[in-house]
Amino acid sequence: MRSKAVIGNWKLNGSLASNEALLKALLREVPRGGPVACAVCVPAPYLAQARALLEGSGLGWGAQDVSRFGKGAYTGEVSGAMVAEFGARYAIVGHSERRAIFGDSDAVVAEKYAAARRAKLSPVFCVGETLEEREQGRTEAVLARQVDALLERCGAAELDGGIVAYEPVWAIGTGRTATSAQAQEAHAFIRGRIAGKDEPVAAKLPILYGGSVKAANAAELFAMPDVDGGLVGGASLVAEEFAAIWRAAGAANHKGA
Repeated sequence: MRSKAVIGNWKLNGSLASNEALLKALLREVPRGGPVACAVCVPAPYLAQARALLEGSGLGWGAQDVSRFGKGAYTGEVSGAMVAEFGARYAIVGHSERRAIFGDSDAVVAEKYAAARRAKLSPVFCVGETLEEREQGRTEAVLARQVDALLERCGAAELDGGIVAYEPVWAIGTGRTATSAQAQEAHAFIRGRIAGKDEPVAAKLPILYGGSVKAANAAELFAMPDVDGGLVGGASLVAEEFAAIWRAAGAANHKGA
């Protein structure tokens, strides 16, 4: 059975006080030893706080991005090794907001994935199409381009220990959500694309859904055979909602989904 995960992406949100309240509330909701991994990816300045509050608990933590560079004259960058020093396990790479707003190309995202692996982090590699691309019938072409860039740079074997997140861009922060059938179709395509290079790696690769996941739709999404959890945005800022999503993933896992 593939490992499952629910990972929160706080984006550009948080403060020392609000973080403490949220993390302490989550600690009450998410016990150690649960059937599904649970983690939060926080803004880089809060990695130390996350470690202080979460170390030894059932909650993991990570970063929302890493530099493709290891060190040097790259003002403003944060390396994978720096993130790892704070006990982080995860690093998101290629989120649609990084691609669209900050210009991260497929090649740059692949370099960031490689940098995260060098730092012994588990990269959460994000892929997904825009509404225009979906309406033009180009969803699979876009996913293939994004996945192939990673496979060409890193090789399929490097996906062993990583995570993929399918995030239909048109469903992020819009309140719209892909139907469970749409999510399954995209996840199956991604897994099949990777299986073309390495079937055993593809078979055990966790693929998360990342488009406006909420407690109300989590169970239906997580029941799909190729949906292995969620990359959760806004809902991860509400402890009860995020915990409910995590529990839905656990219930689906128990049923063998």
